[in-house]
Amino acid sequence: MNRLRPDYIGFVFWPKSRRFLGRAQAARLKALLSPAVQAVGVFVDMPVEEVAGLLRDGIIDLAQLHGGESEEDIRYLQEVTGRPVIKAVRVRSRYDVEAWLDSAADYLLFDSGMGSGRTFDWNLLEGVTRPYFLAGGLGLDNLEQVLVRVGPYGVDLSSSLETEGHKDPEKIRRVMELVRG
Repeated sequence: MNRLRPDYIGFVFWPKSRRFLGRAQAARLKALLSPAVQAVGVFVDMPVEEVAGLLRDGIIDLAQLHGGESEEDIRYLQEVTGRPVIKAVRVRSRYDVEAWLDSAADYLLFDSGMGSGRTFDWNLLEGVTRPYFLAGGLGLDNLEQVLVRVGPYGVDLSSSLETEGHKDPEKIRRVMELVRG
């Protein structure tokens, strides 16, 4: 992964995910990462003290929150760790977008739903000026369109980068060419 130089790599700490990593496994993977690649911990309603511990111990560099975490949780993580927080927002309407625009989160991640692999109406993001990540149904077939038309700060891809359930270096290489091109 280091040779492909993604800006971020996700470590999923949600036990219901087939991509779930425990703390020890994540620490081993983090030790192998180039310092230029930031490890993002992906969480769904994990107690904030556990998230904070992973951030403080340097196992992850950022927290990406996908559950019912509150603004207080976001601010707490930022205050006790000094690390950035990404708040995932499930977008079904413009209201969902607007409800989080003033969030204390360092970044928002707009998605159609946790791991659904479906896109949503990107027009709902029109006028959003704060930096955000875009997820949900993104892959080589629509990534160039997303980058030109929507212009997110970053894109979050997962299953579209896999072949037979494993990350495919060739797909990742092609995505990195598109993103950096």
